[in-house]
Amino acid sequence: MNTKNLVLMALLVGVGAALYLIIPGFGGGMKPDFMLTMMFIGILLFPKASHVFLLALTTGVISGLFSTFPAGFLPNIVDKFVTAFVFFAVVVALKHFTKKLPVAIALAGIGTLLSGIIFLSVAIFVLGVNVPFSGLVIGVVLPTVALNAIAFFFIFPIVTKLVKRSKFDTAFSN
Repeated sequence: MNTKNLVLMALLVGVGAALYLIIPGFGGGMKPDFMLTMMFIGILLFPKASHVFLLALTTGVISGLFSTFPAGFLPNIVDKFVTAFVFFAVVVALKHFTKKLPVAIALAGIGTLLSGIIFLSVAIFVLGVNVPFSGLVIGVVLPTVALNAIAFFFIFPIVTKLVKRSKFDTAFSN
């Protein structure tokens, strides 16, 4: 692994953590997870299993530590790992299409929906947290999908332009 790439991934996770902390929670303590947006950008930039593992681990642990949802640590870790590797598999399968902004935005939205459903499923069905699943999907997960897609629309082109100008070895620098 290239140290410069690790630094860029750490910066993405750090920006995601900062956004995660300043966004207020709603709907039973849940909040939009902008760390997902940064994780998706990291996976699109560095589509390698080892990078995906590190991104999933760091975003899961940091999201879990700062979660305002009851018993949210374990669901955050499980959700980030599953979402990251499913997203990675789709990125690898659609290798040539993911460089187009509309496709990347759609993937980020679908990934956010998957993440929210996995998070709630683990929290409710495994840990037994007593919250209404469908209400949280409609009230929190769907607005989060929209917010993450909008954030991705603005952040992703900026990051890819910066990466293209730099000497980072990413999927977009070639």
